[in-house]
Amino acid sequence: MRKQHEWYDEHDAERWVAEPVKRPGRTAFARDRARVLHSAALRRLAAKTQVVTAGSDDFVRNRLTHSLEVAQIGRELAATLGCDPDIVDAACLSHDLGHPPFGHNGERALDQVAAEIGGFEGNAQTLRLLTRLESKTFDAEGRSVGLNLSRATLDAATKYPWPRRPDERKFGVYDDDLAVFTWLRQGVGERRCLEAQVMDFADDVAYSVHDVEDGIVAHHIDLGAVDAEPAPYWETVRQMYLPEATDAELDEGWARLKALNYWPRAAFDDSRQALGALKDVTSQLIGRFATAAEQTTHAVFGRSRLIRYEADLVVPDGTRTEIGLLKGVGMFHVLNSPERQARRATQRELLTELVEALWKTAPRHLDVPFRSDFAEATDDDARLRVIVDQVASLTDPSALAWHAHLVEGQI
Repeated sequence: MRKQHEWYDEHDAERWVAEPVKRPGRTAFARDRARVLHSAALRRLAAKTQVVTAGSDDFVRNRLTHSLEVAQIGRELAATLGCDPDIVDAACLSHDLGHPPFGHNGERALDQVAAEIGGFEGNAQTLRLLTRLESKTFDAEGRSVGLNLSRATLDAATKYPWPRRPDERKFGVYDDDLAVFTWLRQGVGERRCLEAQVMDFADDVAYSVHDVEDGIVAHHIDLGAVDAEPAPYWETVRQMYLPEATDAELDEGWARLKALNYWPRAAFDDSRQALGALKDVTSQLIGRFATAAEQTTHAVFGRSRLIRYEADLVVPDGTRTEIGLLKGVGMFHVLNSPERQARRATQRELLTELVEALWKTAPRHLDVPFRSDFAEATDDDARLRVIVDQVASLTDPSALAWHAHLVEGQI
């Protein structure tokens, strides 16, 4: 029976630990969004790397600004499809909460450190944070259940709805979080709900256009260079995003982008006019991609309200190609910058050394909540997971400061 939440039922609105309804006129999903928005974990994203190291430039995006932009795109697309906007907004705000210092580079380092205890994955860490590490609600035994979000919102934030397995690098849950994962995924197998698909697509759209915008403003990306010699860029596109794409498909996708009347034609010169024109490109591309997905999805599933497992997001192949091209152009400069490669290696070494130093001295230098987790851990595997949780919670600057204190002895 559907009630209070209109198109969503009480199963969707259920929480892992039941709570009294304090404001009857407010939906469970509006409460979810507010909990994420006010969380410490979201605030910490302001000092975590997106692509360019956090704090190294006043203009480029960090993980917090990226998450806010993803939420805006996701919320508007959700509204056009009929999904609850607060569910998608909360999922978009949550989608990067589990990322450690130094972005995907830090994720790689912690995955190697944690290889024998189930690895590390930013999306699995997000679930752990939302359901355990971020303090808000506790069960009858006094154990933290994190923000205690509704089932529908947790499901929408689950990008990879399966545990770790040998043939896949991405996964959404660690073994010791399977109880809450099983609860939120009751009866749906490994299919993603529509809201999760919207969140994932909004993430793709945001970083495809914004990374190119940041790269152009920083003078790292010259679109004319892509026109002059596309082959190296297409190689990156295939390596990272579209492994099956042919040269002809990529050439055609790039030609479509270049033919847009708002596509930048002049070299970027840092003027207000150039900045305004570039911002218009960003806005127009976001609208292009979101409209294509919305119209195609409604064409397939009809124009009725679409939620949860009643539909899938349908993105045209051409749109996926254009998004992949932009992501590849942005990533090309990250992968092929010797300075960035050297910095990334140093960052991985730093996090590895920090885990080792904390392990040797634990629990002395852990924050109080993690010190308690360490004391309650029943074996060395569980204790190492606590150390990894602690390091993953740090921002880029705090990871540098902790390393300087514990490893280099500078503080």
